[in-house]
Amino acid sequence: MKIACPKESKDQEFRVALTPKSVKTLIDDGHEVWIETQAGAGISCSDEDYKSVGAKIAKDVGELFARGELIIKVKEPNHAERMLLRPEHTLFTYLHLASDPDQTRELIDSDAVCIAYETVTDDHGTLPLLTPMSEIAGRLSVQEAAAHLGKHNGGMGVLLGGATGVPGAHVVIIGGGVVGENACKIALGLGAKVTILDRSEKRLQQLTDKYSDRINCVISTAASLKHYAIDADLLVGAVLVPGGAAAKLISAELVKKMKPGSVIADVAIDQGGCCENSRATTHKAPTFIVDGVIHYCGANIPGAVPKTASEALNNATLPYIRELASKGIHSALAENKHLLNGLNVCKGKLARPEVAADLDLEFTEAEEAIKTIV
Repeated sequence: MKIACPKESKDQEFRVALTPKSVKTLIDDGHEVWIETQAGAGISCSDEDYKSVGAKIAKDVGELFARGELIIKVKEPNHAERMLLRPEHTLFTYLHLASDPDQTRELIDSDAVCIAYETVTDDHGTLPLLTPMSEIAGRLSVQEAAAHLGKHNGGMGVLLGGATGVPGAHVVIIGGGVVGENACKIALGLGAKVTILDRSEKRLQQLTDKYSDRINCVISTAASLKHYAIDADLLVGAVLVPGGAAAKLISAELVKKMKPGSVIADVAIDQGGCCENSRATTHKAPTFIVDGVIHYCGANIPGAVPKTASEALNNATLPYIRELASKGIHSALAENKHLLNGLNVCKGKLARPEVAADLDLEFTEAEEAIKTIV
C-alpha cells in the first residue's frame, strides 16, 4: 500500500505522524511510504533521515495526497487538505468531529474513509491511541498553567508548591481519567494541594487507594463543582466523552466567582471545552483572560514537546497502521472491532453516534458503512 505522511498544518504543531523508525518498519513490511518535505523538522529529522530508511519525499502536500492511499496525520486536516481527499483515500488521525461541523461536513463530502485515533478502543475498555497524548497533555497542563499563576504572567502570584510555612496552591481537577490522573501526578510532585472530582465512585475509590490521603476525591455534582471551582487556584478541565462534545461544566457565571488571577486549563478543548468561556488557543498565544481568570486552552498541548509526543504516538499507532496497510482497509476494519470503533466517516456516511447526535446529522452503523468500501 502507498502510505503518505504530510507535514502538520496546524499552527505551532511540531509533531510528526511517522518517525523514520516507523517508516522503516512499514517499508520492511513491503509498503511504499511518502513523506512531505520537512515533515519531520519539528523533531529534528531531515528529509535525508527519511530517505535513508527508504522513504520517498513529496515536494508539497498536493503531491503527497496524489501519491498516497493511506494518509497518516497527527491533527485534523485543514480545509485545504480536506479538499485534497479523494474517495480512494483513507485518513487516519485525530479528528474530534463533535466540535467541528465544518470538518465533519467536508469529510463526508470527500467520500473518503476517515478513522479517528481518539475513538479506537481495546479489550481493556480504554482508548489506546488517545492515552499517550492524554498523559502528556495532563502533565503539561499543570506545568504550563503553573507558570501563568506568576504575577508577571497576569496570575495571582502564587507558587504551586508553596514554601516553608506557606501552603501550596489548590489544584482542582475535573475528571479522574488519564488526563486528570496525570495532572494530579505533576501537581502533587510540585507540592500542591489536589482535589479530583469525578462522577464515578469506582474511579474515585481507585484514586483514593492509589494516592491515599495525598488527594481529596469528591463526587462531581453541580454543588461540588461550584464549591471547589471557587476555591481553586488552578482548575484543570479533564472531562472526556469518547467521540462526543465535552459538557460545559464550568459556566461563565461560575468563572465570575473564581479567584482573580486563578487559572483554568481546559484540556477538553479538542472536544469543544468544558468551560463555557473556552476557545482554542495556540502555543504562541496560549491564554486569554475573562473576568480576571486566566484561561489556558491549547488545542494541541502535546505539540509543545514534539520529540516525546511523536515517539509516544508512533508507539501506539504503528500496529494499527500496519494492520490497515497489510490487510487492506475493509478487512482490517471488518476483522478488528476496536479499529472499527475508530471509523468516524465512511464513503459519505457518518459512523459515530455521538458525533451525529451533537451535530444533528444522520448516523449509519459502522458495520453497515464499511460495506461500501471496495
